[in-house]
Amino acid sequence: MPAETASVLPEALDVRERILSVASALFYKQGVRAVGVDLVVQQAGVAKSSLYRHFRTKDDLIVAFLEREDLDFWGTWDRVTAEHAGDALAELEAQLRWIGERLGRANYRGCPQINVAAEFAEQEHPARLVARAHMQALRARLTKTAQRLDVASPDTLAAQLALLVNGAFVSAGLLAPDEATEVLLASMHALVAAARR
Repeated sequence: MPAETASVLPEALDVRERILSVASALFYKQGVRAVGVDLVVQQAGVAKSSLYRHFRTKDDLIVAFLEREDLDFWGTWDRVTAEHAGDALAELEAQLRWIGERLGRANYRGCPQINVAAEFAEQEHPARLVARAHMQALRARLTKTAQRLDVASPDTLAAQLALLVNGAFVSAGLLAPDEATEVLLASMHALVAAARR
């Protein structure tokens, strides 16, 4: 790679990351429809042409935001799974603990994927496709965990747990910050106990 190209790449990546970081914070706080590209470029301190060099459309920027959120979410999920590889119930408890802690954050505004999906009616909108893939991945991961538990129907339990988690994401405002984890854990244990009967 020519030296001049090598020196440009990190700077270009820095600009892309700055745009994505600013857009992600704005999208999460205000919603993707409420935030225009003019606000993103103003707050990122870049030219509009720089934004469009890295993100062809606003939809591409929204998708990048959701993919970035996915990396964070699944990175935590996979780390917890690895820590509890031999004990499915302990893994499930640990997953719900960090999710409960997330719900209790002062700046928590819901699941980014659910929030964005709610803003677009078009089922095939690129953002809805990313959100749908996230929900399917959650169900698939919960199914793998449920299969390691001693239950008659792991698929049914996984569906119930997915509803519990997604319901918690959209209902966080109904819970005091210090009660989300306990409510999640109590609900999960009731579902697992019922599935084992």
